[in-house]
Amino acid sequence: MNKNFFRHRKKDESDGAVRIGIDPIRDVRQISLPRTLLLGLQHAFAMFGATVLVPILTGLEISTALLMAGIGTLIFHLTTLGKVPAFLGSSFAFIVGYNTVAPFTDGNPPNPEQLAKANGGVVVAGLVYLLLALLIKLFGVRRVMRFFPPVVTGPIIISIGLILAPVAINSASQNWLLAAVALIVIVVCNIWGRGMIKITPIIIGMTVSYILALILNQVDFSQVTKAGLFALPLNPATFAKFDLSAIITIVPISLATMMEHVGDITSIGATTGNNYLLNPGLHRTLTGDGIATSFAAMFGGPANTTYGENTGVIVLTKVYDPLVTQIAAVFAIILSFFPVIGAVIQSIPVAIIGGVSLVLYGMISAIGVRNVVENQVDFTRSRNLLIAAIILVVALGFSFSEAGGLVFKVGEYTITISGLALASILGITMNAILPEKDYVFTEDEPKDTGVDFSGTNLKPLGSSRR
Repeated sequence: MNKNFFRHRKKDESDGAVRIGIDPIRDVRQISLPRTLLLGLQHAFAMFGATVLVPILTGLEISTALLMAGIGTLIFHLTTLGKVPAFLGSSFAFIVGYNTVAPFTDGNPPNPEQLAKANGGVVVAGLVYLLLALLIKLFGVRRVMRFFPPVVTGPIIISIGLILAPVAINSASQNWLLAAVALIVIVVCNIWGRGMIKITPIIIGMTVSYILALILNQVDFSQVTKAGLFALPLNPATFAKFDLSAIITIVPISLATMMEHVGDITSIGATTGNNYLLNPGLHRTLTGDGIATSFAAMFGGPANTTYGENTGVIVLTKVYDPLVTQIAAVFAIILSFFPVIGAVIQSIPVAIIGGVSLVLYGMISAIGVRNVVENQVDFTRSRNLLIAAIILVVALGFSFSEAGGLVFKVGEYTITISGLALASILGITMNAILPEKDYVFTEDEPKDTGVDFSGTNLKPLGSSRR
């Protein structure tokens, strides 16, 4: 945290000269301590819905996800020298990897052994961030990023959402009424809501649908009654284990999430007026995100990512001091030690999760389309059309095939390469080989990538994200 935070603070009377939400605040010592803590709590509230939804969709522990979101955020701030007001929460992009390696079977939770293998893949994916950060430091961002143009990352992102689509339908079909209510409330809150209502549509949608489920007697409280008041939020059974097939399946997802990272850091910079790709530097922000992701997965938590929801809060409040997101991280850590919170969340009917997933998984594919459109990929050119076509067909074709991927043996080991992994490899290779490349990335005048898997990607009015 900011070492100057507990130094002399201005008296509360000074708050009258600083209007939260109107005047930019770059140092929270301009406002009172209670208001600063409240702002931190608001950031924690903004990230809560999406952060706890990822473990529900993957079978991981909710308490662990909260703990790792908090620790991961603090790791990120330490790595970036406390200069970037970002919060790191659970990433939706990796859900497809978890569901491939450790699927739900007949409505039952995934095998913890398989979840551990999936986490091993996420650990390695986090290390890819560090590799990219090193290459950027050595060779410069422009030379490295030309291997990951939107014509490659866009179709990969589109494929992620489409591969997950059947999961959303199967969950929602358990009770279409509950699913429809959740879906409708989310849409209404985001389109017509204002302030916190607009940036927390998932929480509101799930709450309204949950109340309806209570009325219809569709909620099982058995886990809530068994939950203790206080417990260590770690499950050793899901600590990372390393399996080559799981690694090959999950690591390519990092290609998309790294583009998300660049977009989020650019968006935060556009909001605060600082170019964080230059100071503290993209290599530092990638390193912080990568270490946070690997650390979380090593101890049974989902991958982390910079959260767009919290960027929305920054837009609304105009409080740019990174300390408020550090306070939110501490709140997340404290909440993780109360298992009853996770038990209540786990009592949410599957159909409600399905209704929310209809939005989330569809939004992932829509984000891929946005990535292509905002970067003006020219599909009248044969090279771009071929690259996108191969990625989409290979990703979807292999994913929905009977084998679920490309299966082959190396000695005694059976290796399975998922459709998404194979599509990523082919896309990057084709882009590198085919002539007439036209993508140029610059850190001096960075452009938003349009990629954000943190939650709903539903931004508040007035967001600086373009």
